[in-house]
Amino acid sequence: MVDMLIYLAAALAGIAFLMALYRFVKGPLAYDRVIAFDVMTIITITCIIMTAMITGRGIYLDVALVYALLSFMGVIVIARYLERSS
Repeated sequence: MVDMLIYLAAALAGIAFLMALYRFVKGPLAYDRVIAFDVMTIITITCIIMTAMITGRGIYLDVALVYALLSFMGVIVIARYLERSS
């Protein structure tokens, strides 16, 4: 039962990723693209954590933590760049 819920959550995360990817490609403003990029990184982190739960390997949690820190810094850098260019 728990595995089925994890797979359902993975499918929903995949659908959400596709929706965010559409906004990233189609976004009329750069700000829309930055927010879509941030959403895609959060969904990717979620998928890494679900992979760690399915496989039972804790090393993936470290990977997710490092990826979360790097994606946060990336969004901050892009936001600062957009703030200065406006």
